[in-house]
Amino acid sequence: MKPIVIFGAGDIAELAHYYFTTDTKREVAAFSVDGAFLTTPEFHGLPVVAFEDVEARYPPEAYEFFIALSYSGLNQLRREKYLAAKAKGYSLASYLSSHATILNDGRIGDNCFILEDNTIQPFVVIGDNVTLWSGNHVGHHSTIHDHCFLASHVVVSGGVEIGESCFIGVNATLRDHVKIGAKSVIGANALVLADVEPEGVYIGAATERSRVPSSRLRKI
Repeated sequence: MKPIVIFGAGDIAELAHYYFTTDTKREVAAFSVDGAFLTTPEFHGLPVVAFEDVEARYPPEAYEFFIALSYSGLNQLRREKYLAAKAKGYSLASYLSSHATILNDGRIGDNCFILEDNTIQPFVVIGDNVTLWSGNHVGHHSTIHDHCFLASHVVVSGGVEIGESCFIGVNATLRDHVKIGAKSVIGANALVLADVEPEGVYIGAATERSRVPSSRLRKI
């Protein structure tokens, strides 16, 4: 297995470094950021190099890449850097937690970031550049297309199709056999019972503050 260069130098890059180095046998060789954002020569004791020049020091024949970015811009920045790394000739590594239950016979694309306590049932298909934060359930025969981000404790029931570049928020629930159109946002605690057209936005209701202050509660 080739050493990995991680794109990013923020929280998610730090997490990717942690997971790759503590839960796999992969070696992280360096970090990379766009030259305009190169402010330090090292991160976690490893070199940080400009993305524009990275292949000169870490050629794609000898290294793999991992794009460690969030859902910023509806996953578009992560998508752009994923495609840019591939255009430079790099293979993209995936991280699959040893503490996840993955039963879909490896139908998972590259540059995926699948954290602990995810349950991926049989016959699920997961595309490229997909992030599943901790604690999700992905039901049988579901498909998650490229460049999606699922936050924690999402319930994807059986036979669901999630289109490209979607964001699914914490504790959202998708009923069985619904289709979520590309570039949709399903907010925290949302309950989806029917198909969602592309670029749909569904925001769950927030809990309102009680008129009674905490100091007047007898039991808590």
